[in-house]
Amino acid sequence: MELVALVPLVIGSGIGVVGVLGWLERLPRNRFGGVRTPASLRSERAFRVANKVAGPPVAVAGLVGVASGAAGLAAGLVVTVIGFVGMVAIAVAGGLLGHRAAEALPEEPPELPPGCRGCACGGCELAGRAAGSVGADVAGVGGE
Repeated sequence: MELVALVPLVIGSGIGVVGVLGWLERLPRNRFGGVRTPASLRSERAFRVANKVAGPPVAVAGLVGVASGAAGLAAGLVVTVIGFVGMVAIAVAGGLLGHRAAEALPEEPPELPPGCRGCACGGCELAGRAAGSVGADVAGVGGE
């Protein structure tokens, strides 16, 4: 019976740590922890924002897991199971909030090619076309 109560206690501790690290923006991008959806993994900023938004509910889910595990040691299996289900539900809800926050971020502008100053003059695009046709290299030309 005690082993069953230790499951939410241990898992809740891990989930709580991930939630707090995400909330404090100290959770590194990794393969296992945090909000890991296509929207949150598209950039470092999206991952940070998703986990900051998901951090408080995920930390609360960890607390629920730890509390249900501790209460389950004294009260029994029913309390442990209810607490574990509650922990999972809160963690999933936090993850969905983080995913939606990452989805709401605008796309980051693409990185400019070398030599381009971002002035939208069209010179970089023209240089790419001209390089294949006449061999001209205008990418290094400075000026407005």
